[in-house]
Amino acid sequence: MKQRIDGVTPPYTPDTDRALRRWMPPGAAREPLMLFKVLERHPELASRMRALGSGLLVHGRLAAGDRELVIARVCARAGCAYEWGVHMAAYAEAAQLTLEQVTLTATGTPDDPAWSPRQSALLRAVDELDADAGLSDPVWSALREHLDEPEALEFLVLAGWYRTIAYIANGVGIAPEPWALALPGR
Repeated sequence: MKQRIDGVTPPYTPDTDRALRRWMPPGAAREPLMLFKVLERHPELASRMRALGSGLLVHGRLAAGDRELVIARVCARAGCAYEWGVHMAAYAEAAQLTLEQVTLTATGTPDDPAWSPRQSALLRAVDELDADAGLSDPVWSALREHLDEPEALEFLVLAGWYRTIAYIANGVGIAPEPWALALPGR
């Protein structure tokens, strides 16, 4: 599929360059992600999105391993090769996800022996949210065994946020970044 909305291209205006750099980690050597370049076609929207996205990624209460597991599972279930590949290439190792677990985020079940009880609860909750946009009492109870109330709220926002990102990347048809991991089974 041809990308439906082109990202901004260099030379960037000073405002666009500043905005793109704010999306990227400090000192990033890579060119800004195509997702960010596409979002900068609507700078006001991008600015509002950046605040929530960076808040979840950098200032969230969830541990990096929990966060990346949720992001990977949401993106895999949405068939979003773009965002799954970016996050697994950039964050999986720091989040201490093994290579087997990285693959299982896309191909496995919450009952796989590679997952801890906490990881299984997170995966089961993502799967149920994806299926019904809600959580049953047993899945909520299992999740709450591992997350306090603020973390549970953040989990819900994180899952919904990355579903939104998947809608954007898939809807626009953004091709995976050349350095990203390939989504298993795609």
